[in-house]
Amino acid sequence: MRQWAIPISFILLGIITGFFVEKALDKNLRKKAEVETETDIGVDGEEKTYLTGKEILLQSLNNVTLIWFILAGCFGAFITSTLEPNIFHSIRTILIVAFLFSLTIFVARLSSGFVTLFGQKTQSVSASIISNLTRITIFIFGILIILQTVGVKITPILTTLGVGGFAIALAVQDTLSNLFAGLYLIISQQFKTGDYVKLETSQEGYVIDINWRNTTIKDISNNIIIIPNSKLSAVIFTNYHLPVKEVVLRVDLGVGYASNLEYVEQITLDVAKEVTAEVAPELTTNEPFVRYHTFGESSIDLTVFMRVNEFSDRRLATHLFIKKLHQRYQIEKIEIPYPTRDIFIKHNVDNVLKIST
Repeated sequence: MRQWAIPISFILLGIITGFFVEKALDKNLRKKAEVETETDIGVDGEEKTYLTGKEILLQSLNNVTLIWFILAGCFGAFITSTLEPNIFHSIRTILIVAFLFSLTIFVARLSSGFVTLFGQKTQSVSASIISNLTRITIFIFGILIILQTVGVKITPILTTLGVGGFAIALAVQDTLSNLFAGLYLIISQQFKTGDYVKLETSQEGYVIDINWRNTTIKDISNNIIIIPNSKLSAVIFTNYHLPVKEVVLRVDLGVGYASNLEYVEQITLDVAKEVTAEVAPELTTNEPFVRYHTFGESSIDLTVFMRVNEFSDRRLATHLFIKKLHQRYQIEKIEIPYPTRDIFIKHNVDNVLKIST
């Protein structure tokens, strides 16, 4: 029993120390992380909360710290015990494999977390597909290193995986098609998370995420649209956030033929500037403008152009503009005519009845 007292003490010390260290790290890091949690305005104008670097580190260390201290205690017990050479070698290999596997888990979590944070903050890449690929890649390298550590030759394994991978690729063509289509959409920067897109099939909304199989879009009603990546890469779509988020809002209307067009233009621009200052105050330097374009059947038609921050702001801006312009036209006695048409009914050569509708 005496010869096992020291090894057992090392193991118990590792377990107890690991338990208390993990609790202390969890308590202190969580308290600091809650104070330093970052917020930003995401899609739809909603406030989004992002993980900080400390929170990512905390989640990555979850349970791994305890494993490391237990392994340290086992290693201490291992070097202080007297074991036969073959047992000594087996236990050492087991401890090394356990450490490398736990290290792989930690690095995979940490890398995936920072990739996700980068994607959320910059909205330049999809948080899901890139972070998952990062995690998988690190696990593959970790397993290969573990196999090489225990003396397994990885060259035949890689050859077998290559042949087997080709057979698997033929069996899961649809899945791989979606995967590579998603990667192509990200790398080509045709859109990114947070962009507002409209498909030729009339679906539209904010891109929430691109995973290995499909792209998730949230429409203006907060409904979720799921589109396979392979179909999305083949469809025609409009990205209203490229090359810039700001878009030009067009509102068509008509005024009566008896109207003073110079005065109409002045009043319309005043209302447009008021709406721009309310909806997009940072764009007031881009003044709205009016263009007359058609002598219509019952009105002179014109189009008002003004800038808004992004595509989704068009609805609010149009709503406010129509309300305010209608009220102002009523005050200024500017007519927005109803459609009218003159009909002439010929009874005979000398009498003509005129009917206005």
